[in-house]
Amino acid sequence: MPTRLTVTGRAALTEHLVRVTFEGDLAGFAESTDTDRYVKLIFAPAGTELEEGFDLRQMMATLPPEQVPTVRTYTVRELDVAAGTLAIDFVVHGDEGVAGPWAASVEAGTVLWVNGPGGAYAPDPAADAHLIVGDESALPAVAAAVAELPADARGHVIVEVAGPGDELDLPVPDGVTLRWLHRGASSHETDLVGERSPMVEAVRALEADGWPEGRVQTFVHGEGDAVMHQIRPLLKRNGVARGDLSVSAYWRRGRTEEGFRVWKQELAKAEGGA
Repeated sequence: MPTRLTVTGRAALTEHLVRVTFEGDLAGFAESTDTDRYVKLIFAPAGTELEEGFDLRQMMATLPPEQVPTVRTYTVRELDVAAGTLAIDFVVHGDEGVAGPWAASVEAGTVLWVNGPGGAYAPDPAADAHLIVGDESALPAVAAAVAELPADARGHVIVEVAGPGDELDLPVPDGVTLRWLHRGASSHETDLVGERSPMVEAVRALEADGWPEGRVQTFVHGEGDAVMHQIRPLLKRNGVARGDLSVSAYWRRGRTEEGFRVWKQELAKAEGGA
């Protein structure tokens, strides 16, 4: 069943990142320990409200498209089950998209329904090294993972953003290097994605300079072509075990989330038949 959240505030974290805080009954999150925990945000069509007990699947199956709620997937950045509070960070590109503009202007008291949480990754203290890579879409999950790295962790954190104004304060253990990569434009305003993505080039350079020794646990998320077609094969080539591969696309250039879901399904089908 969806969880009812009420907005308690919002604040700009960087030039393109806005944090929205919520309160609600978060008992359903009590067993969630993954640092990439996510929820499905359910946005009602303009001018309507969702009533408690609504059935999203039934609505999708029976209502005309313009009356069906829009669903978007976001990482839970902060969570306090006992206090009933959580925070979600949104990348905002002006009036582009659904969730970003909503987050940029939402007021306290607004109700939002969510499904979840899901998740599948958390840093393993037993790993010999960690490789955490992402663009701004994955920055909340990257930040949550970095916060859970053990004090003696070794490895690399690589984050691609538009520019210095999009960097967060991201403390890392002494044995972990942090690199911020600047494209010079937002991800939706540049062709520096896929093979030409700065984070792809950075991981390739890491391979050339000397791959970390031992068991390397990886978390690589962001634009689909960059992470799935460019970085994932590189990780496999360097012997990263399947169980240590957390690699997933959060978005695909030129596609809405609905189109992105189709792309992911097509990719899974193609790989399943390979």
